[in-house]
Amino acid sequence: MNLVDELTRLCETPGVTGFERPAAECAAELLRPFCDSVEIDAAGTVTGMRHCGKAGAKTVLLDAHIDQIGFLVTEVLDGGFLRFTTVGGVDPRMLLGCEVELLCSPPRFGVISCTPPHLLKAGEQNKSVPVDEMLIDTGLLDARETVPVGTPAVFAERMIQLEPGSITGKCLDDRAGVLAIVHAMEQLHDSPLAVNLAVQFSVQEEATSLGAMTGAFRVRPDYAIAVDVSHAKTPDAPGDSTFDYGGGVMIGMGPNFHTPLTKALIRTAKAEGMDYQLEVMEGNTGTNAWEMQIAACGTAMALLSIPLRYMHTPIESIQLSDLESVSGLLYHFLRNFDGEVRL
Repeated sequence: MNLVDELTRLCETPGVTGFERPAAECAAELLRPFCDSVEIDAAGTVTGMRHCGKAGAKTVLLDAHIDQIGFLVTEVLDGGFLRFTTVGGVDPRMLLGCEVELLCSPPRFGVISCTPPHLLKAGEQNKSVPVDEMLIDTGLLDARETVPVGTPAVFAERMIQLEPGSITGKCLDDRAGVLAIVHAMEQLHDSPLAVNLAVQFSVQEEATSLGAMTGAFRVRPDYAIAVDVSHAKTPDAPGDSTFDYGGGVMIGMGPNFHTPLTKALIRTAKAEGMDYQLEVMEGNTGTNAWEMQIAACGTAMALLSIPLRYMHTPIESIQLSDLESVSGLLYHFLRNFDGEVRL
């Protein structure tokens, strides 16, 4: 598997929260060679199963969310301008001047318009513009028949490599997590296992975590590991809540997580000589791990994260080595896991 090529493919396949089907189908295709079965449920979540063939074996569920932040058209105005609302935690500071792709049929491009500085009134230069005052310019004279109300849209930026191994683009949150799981499943393909593996690429994490809750309820795993992204260090970011870019897999620690499972992951990283970072999270982690822990009768939960810069922007950035670090830890842990965790 060429990780850069597959990550580019995943990130350039749209899947706004609530409209994930194209991205789900892309992810299902990547996962299918490594599972006994793969299906997409009514909500749009991808679920793959690999059975170990042992009676009474425990089940481990791996989760990453497939949806991405984006926009919905709320009104079509004269001159081809569109009013819109955001889906997920879109940062309005990033929007003026952005290129967007409107997911109508056929898809069209637009730009989020901004007033030239020459036309601003005194004092307006230093004021932010609320989303409800922004417009998408389609370039059409009349967009009413072409871009109906309710059309989803995504950032139009394409993925690039700043340097070999340093990847920048939209929706690495959490397509990087999706690919980390697929890569781990690829590495495990020829390894005999003592546990059943379930994989879900879940919908609507950016809004409700619907896919994670319903998927975990359906699978009812004994253990679950969510894979997501967390904040990497930049010069302007607070140091106590950010982590090294290129520093390796982040392992969550806190009340959301099952201590023996977390410690088993840490022991594995140490035994394999892997770089890892501990992320202490005192409450709601803002990931699917929070909802999955109470699915059915409860799930022993862990969280692995990829350090990411500029979350919820069109220029999210990761080091490919950190993605591979997550894949590697999953591979080494699951290859040797007998279904029991010990303090």
